Amino acid sequence: MLHTRLIPLSPDAHHHAHGHHQLVLSVDGKAEFEVEGHGGEVCRMRACLVPGNAEHQFAGLGDNRMLIIDFDAGDMQTPDLDVMGRLFAAPRYPLLDADFQHLLCYASAELKRFGSDPLLAQGLGATLLRALHLRLFEQDTPARTGRLDVGRIDTFINRHLARPIGVHELAQVACMSTSHFHAEFKRIAGMTPHQYLLQARLKRATTLLRDSGLPVPQIAEDCGFSSQSALTTAMSRHLGMTPRRLRTARLAQA
Repeated sequence: MLHTRLIPLSPDAHHHAHGHHQLVLSVDGKAEFEVEGHGGEVCRMRACLVPGNAEHQFAGLGDNRMLIIDFDAGDMQTPDLDVMGRLFAAPRYPLLDADFQHLLCYASAELKRFGSDPLLAQGLGATLLRALHLRLFEQDTPARTGRLDVGRIDTFINRHLARPIGVHELAQVACMSTSHFHAEFKRIAGMTPHQYLLQARLKRATTLLRDSGLPVPQIAEDCGFSSQSALTTAMSRHLGMTPRRLRTARLAQA
């Protein structure tokens, strides 16, 4: 049996146990869990795996919406039992990478729209369980190896450079906690994530100032600066010239 549902969790603390395994994922908001003495928070970047018959307590934190998958091993095939046995061998609070979060968003949207269809709900639940199992046990991900994939970080930054990017987002992409990511990134890149982001924004702005005719305010916006003034201040401080001087020099060389 596999049952998938979208529900809010009450702020009132609950304490119980049940015979089936359970995966708890956050679509919106947060919840606190304690499973057999192991406490953790369920949020967009962290799930909770509750083994069957495990004593656990939980409470929602403010407005929240959780996607919960109940899994009963009683009528599953042997290969599925092996997979689920590894996944639910102990209480876990696994980190969720950006790709998994996209999958979760898709699954929650489908459940919200077609949640009354049991086959769809079962299929989405099975997909999420399998995707999580692959990340934890079968795929050589940064989360398992402890390696930081800077190329993956660069791709994310370049794709989202026009908007504010938080270090916590980069940590999610790297499948690391924020503190671990910050320390590992500084060790590998030789600068903090904030400094690296600023460098990427200035590099993009410099390229656009030299190679395009876009107005400076538009370039500032496209590169994630809050204003033309913020771009000018950053360029003056770190590159020793203003956008106007850089563009004037380029035109003089043309």
